[in-house]
Amino acid sequence: MSFADLGLSDELLRAVGDTGYTEPTPIQASAIPPVLMMRDIIGIAQTGTGKTASFVLPMIDILAHGRSRARMPRSLILEPTRELAAQVAENFTTYGKYHKLSMALLIGGVQMGDQVKALEKGVDVLIATPGRLMDLFGRGKILLTGCSMLVIDEADRMLDMGFIPDIEEICTKLPATRQTLLFSATMPPPIKKLADRFLSNPKTIEVARPASTNVNITQWVVPVKGSSFEKRRVLRQLLAREDVRNAIIFCNRKTTVRELNKSLQQHGLASGEIHGDMDQPARLAELDKFKKGEVTILVASDVAARGLDIKGVSHVFNFDAPWHPDDYVHRIGRTGRAGATGVAYTLAAPDDLENIENIEKLTGQKIARLEALPGADAETDADAVEEERPRRGRERGQRRGARSEAPAEPIAAEPAVAAPRERPRRAARPARDERAERPAAEPRAAAPRQERYRERDEAPDDGGWNGPVPDFLRVTLTV
Repeated sequence: MSFADLGLSDELLRAVGDTGYTEPTPIQASAIPPVLMMRDIIGIAQTGTGKTASFVLPMIDILAHGRSRARMPRSLILEPTRELAAQVAENFTTYGKYHKLSMALLIGGVQMGDQVKALEKGVDVLIATPGRLMDLFGRGKILLTGCSMLVIDEADRMLDMGFIPDIEEICTKLPATRQTLLFSATMPPPIKKLADRFLSNPKTIEVARPASTNVNITQWVVPVKGSSFEKRRVLRQLLAREDVRNAIIFCNRKTTVRELNKSLQQHGLASGEIHGDMDQPARLAELDKFKKGEVTILVASDVAARGLDIKGVSHVFNFDAPWHPDDYVHRIGRTGRAGATGVAYTLAAPDDLENIENIEKLTGQKIARLEALPGADAETDADAVEEERPRRGRERGQRRGARSEAPAEPIAAEPAVAAPRERPRRAARPARDERAERPAAEPRAAAPRQERYRERDEAPDDGGWNGPVPDFLRVTLTV
């Protein structure tokens, strides 16, 4: 089957041909014809199957007929993250270059003024994240009464991020008569409930079993001893022994992303990072560097796990086994896309074993173990060396302190002053019984000057002058 068999316009077929695609993927072949027939759709497909084009292509042809009005978008696409929204916008630019359709992107992290100006001109396609859309709607900057087409993409991710209440509210503000397309990798009960409420007689299209992994991806679990330094050492070995053209490395925590990226750069690897603490321009800049090949390794948190379509990712590494089994499917789905093959490694410390078991239960398959790496013992772990430096510095400081605490040479005038420096050397102090036998007149070493003052104050009368002060010794203070 070719794209020409799906009923797309000549202009759209020309744009698709310019990208080099000749045959539709299964989800595209199954979804595009009913979408063109204005049917509601539930599309269940694993990541990397070309699901974005399955709604972008027919939307372009449907929207080619009609005219936009100010502040009233004709269609709405909801995405869970800024990156996914930006990616869908790129798809519209690519496939709609021979159509005169206007588009606006409503995402957080960028200035709202430009987005409002685009809405005031009128747009055919509005691509938005729920938070920014609700914000602008609350400000009265947008009306949804003219929206005849709604796409809810990555619905299960929306559920994970807590967006379902926002989506329900958005749906109530749209016209009751509309076309609704819902796409999700899995269909948990809350998503099924959402579909039953807001979709009308939908056609369900399922091209892969929910929570299944791509058969084109070779998967490995690599057991490690547990320390983060050991994980980094094993990761560098895997990067060195594999034919890694480019790779995405996933971590569970943003702090781990930053630390791992810094470590990889210190070892001379061209790496970048993307996580939720970065503002939107910085995240897009890092993604652009990765797409252009300026960096070949992208260290990411799960903000980048779903939906990012980056061509040619040869490897995915899970530095941490994901806490949620569904995230494993989406993480490794960054490779092996569009019929290509890929490799996915998961580093499994003892704390990760329970997560691995949950992943295997979800996917229904046992992941092969890679027990030993050739030459593992020969590598010097620079991270471990870095860890040793502060400890060695502390030890050197202690040794210097010990030398400074050694007894000084006796001073004839005050032989007892050096005694306080001996106090830390407890092993050299005499036993309690021996201290009890000391003569009472022996001065205390802890505070010799205070003892001398005390001896002076408590000394018996030596016969000195105790009478009134003579006049010639009096001092008058003038204020």
